[in-house]
Amino acid sequence: MLFWRVKPLDKILETAEKKSLKRQLGAFQLTMLGIGAIIGTGIFVLTAEAGQKAGPAMMLAFVIAAVVCALAALAYSELASMVPVAGSAYTYTYGVLGEGLAWIVGWALVLEYAIAAGAVSVGWSGYMNGLLNSAGVSLPEFLKTGPMDGGGFNLLAFLIALVVTGLLVIGTSKSAKVNAVLVAIKVIALTAFIAIAVPAAKDPNFQPFFPTGWGSPLGGIGVLGAAASIFFAYVGFDAVSTAAEETKNPNRNIPIGLIGSLLVCTVFYLLVGYGAVGSVGSQPMFDANGVALHPGSPELAAACKGSEALVCSKEPLAHVLRLLGFQGMGNLIGLAAALALPSVILMMIYGQTRIFFTMSRDGLLPEILSKVHPKFHTPHVITVITGLFVATFAALFPVGVLADISNSGTLFAFIAVSCAVMVLRVQQPNRPRGFRTPMVWVVCPLAIAGCLLLFLNLSTYTLSMFFGWAAIGLVVYFLYGYRKSHMAPGNAPASGPTLEKHPTFHEGPDPGP
Repeated sequence: MLFWRVKPLDKILETAEKKSLKRQLGAFQLTMLGIGAIIGTGIFVLTAEAGQKAGPAMMLAFVIAAVVCALAALAYSELASMVPVAGSAYTYTYGVLGEGLAWIVGWALVLEYAIAAGAVSVGWSGYMNGLLNSAGVSLPEFLKTGPMDGGGFNLLAFLIALVVTGLLVIGTSKSAKVNAVLVAIKVIALTAFIAIAVPAAKDPNFQPFFPTGWGSPLGGIGVLGAAASIFFAYVGFDAVSTAAEETKNPNRNIPIGLIGSLLVCTVFYLLVGYGAVGSVGSQPMFDANGVALHPGSPELAAACKGSEALVCSKEPLAHVLRLLGFQGMGNLIGLAAALALPSVILMMIYGQTRIFFTMSRDGLLPEILSKVHPKFHTPHVITVITGLFVATFAALFPVGVLADISNSGTLFAFIAVSCAVMVLRVQQPNRPRGFRTPMVWVVCPLAIAGCLLLFLNLSTYTLSMFFGWAAIGLVVYFLYGYRKSHMAPGNAPASGPTLEKHPTFHEGPDPGP
């Protein structure tokens, strides 16, 4: 039943054929695009999270997450080159596996985008609070973090999400030049961190290297648990695959851009991890029984009270430099994060409204959600709803919990995309493909296995949230979407609203978390 109502790819492509994009991007431009999209909150914030889960062995977690991402990226790119339209994995699944699974994927993408925007908001607030403390201005402890982190309401995370939502409603778009500057700020900040922290590394800080072992399924701790979290630091590579329509020689340049950007970011991340671990240490906090405490738990928040440990910091990279005596440079790293991360929140909320807009246009969500503002020409209703949702979650949950929940949705979507690639190879072997996944019958099964491995190494709490959200989604689908879908008999679609000509809603790169 989940596999029925397949929306033909030719029908999906009708909208894309109305415009023709010039093929002008080469391998170097794609690689730079990928680096800018991938580097974000993950490395600036989740280094402490990975340290609590795996200690010094978090460096292995970076490699494992990168390999899984590379496999998924190769699968993702084939569909992106065949169906270069809005809607991401939801659209691909609709065109191959049917409406039921497409709905589940679209519903899961709420976790990838909206929850990720909340995670970035919390990460931003950590660095902003650090800057305020350094300036001698400090918010009350109650307003610095959410309830699970020992506070009550994360005011700065709540406010930044609302500000970004307001910008999206009035249609403020960020130019390519501003984006390029922000990418440069992030790269320079990480390079400065590496230059200071790596030479300060000391061998004793790496002992023991495996304080929590490899981890176990559903445990959320150990190297695999850290890899499942640090996966968040790589998401965003789809900016490369969605540029397939504008790429010269996509069969050659797409894999170079994907693997190249992932490789460069992995080297950056390993050096950052080595510098952080080696210079100040990153041994996890344990309970009285010698069990590592879960990130985001009240027990860890209590254990971290007054601690200078890396695993306790909300702004780990700036914190490391301050501990090393580079107070000013630590503040500059914090400033770089504070400047660069709001643009990532903007693109995450933007991506979420895009998917809801597409689902609404397909009849699976109420038509009012795709209503376009008469003056600003933006989908103001769904943007405001999404923004309030993001702000509330950011105010109440810690960054690690939000990142893991986001990862669960992303991993599920990647599994669906990898399945869709193989199904299409059998069903429509002769359909033109701008990019073909190499060794598809090896790469796609490995991508599915890798995503499942990370998915099952998320915590039980995270997976219960994922399946609870999926259950709510199925109820909504059968109560509304199943009957109202434009693919249902007698529900012919009207010519719905479009956002294609508005400057905010362009087909552009999507900076990752």
